[in-house]
Amino acid sequence: MKWNHEDLVVRRGRRSGVTTMVAVHSRVLGPAVGGCRMKAYPDLGAAVDDVLRLSRAMTDKCAVAGVPFGGAKSVIALEEGTVLTPELRHDVLLDHADLIDSFDGSYLAGPDVGTGPEDMLVLRGVTPHAFCLPEAHGGTGSSSGPTAVGVHAAMVAAAGAVFGSTDLARRRVVIAGFGSVGTLLAASLAKAGARVVVSDVDGSRRRAAGEQGLEWVDPDRALSTSADIVVPAAVGGVLDPDSVARLDTALVVGPANNQLTDDSVAADLAGRGITWVPDYVASAGGIVYTLGREFDGLSHDAAIERVKTIGATVEQILTAAAEAGTTPLHEATELAARRLVG
Repeated sequence: MKWNHEDLVVRRGRRSGVTTMVAVHSRVLGPAVGGCRMKAYPDLGAAVDDVLRLSRAMTDKCAVAGVPFGGAKSVIALEEGTVLTPELRHDVLLDHADLIDSFDGSYLAGPDVGTGPEDMLVLRGVTPHAFCLPEAHGGTGSSSGPTAVGVHAAMVAAAGAVFGSTDLARRRVVIAGFGSVGTLLAASLAKAGARVVVSDVDGSRRRAAGEQGLEWVDPDRALSTSADIVVPAAVGGVLDPDSVARLDTALVVGPANNQLTDDSVAADLAGRGITWVPDYVASAGGIVYTLGREFDGLSHDAAIERVKTIGATVEQILTAAAEAGTTPLHEATELAARRLVG
């Protein structure tokens, strides 16, 4: 992968023997922030590609969201088949905390896929440069709620641009990924009167969906199901030329990171008349809320109001794309670039 990052540090943990890494893409706007991802990878190269791609997206996410922080990401790269016992998990986190601490505050870590507030508490035992601790320990806890609020705001704004109305009542919305964010988003959309269809690779989630009165679709059909809005809310890399050709929707907006397999897919979406809100724009609610609370001292309500401004950003990006005949990705990238150069 081509990269233009400021730092990439890869280290094998002295306690656990597990490889951990931090990639800092940019500190132009301030200290770099980004979550700590813990997952199994087929090889080290795949883990490095992931941390580089994710950290670059964090730079754009922070810039477009207007927060004075740079972009980074960290990865705990488990080997496939690793049995992560409580003891090994603890040692891995301590090793990763050592690596985070070596950046002297120029990289600040939060939770990501595979980690949560309790893990941030372990990191904080070694380094002060971890946030989103459990609320009982003075942190803001899980960012799933604010992330869902931000996606909902993005969806409302995008609906106004695409359908001519911000009212989501009776809109059919398919959410591909019924995890922590997807569940909260489904609830808020149902409350707004939308017809919500959900899917998840974990079949046991079907019962929870039924208890909430939601429709269910099998995971392999989620993206091709006819809908007004499709919401990628699980893994990245789900939008490629083949999957885009099967989409039956006018609008795609969701919290999953790195939804496109390649930036060129944005043109494929536009070519089919499908509006795609860039993932790093729609999913910024968690970082906006957390930074607002933990660094700016905002109240919960004030931080949530800041999250809702994502809607105005989406409106700005979609209006610019329509006027210039470009894609929303192009306009979001241009907005980030302008803010990165002051």
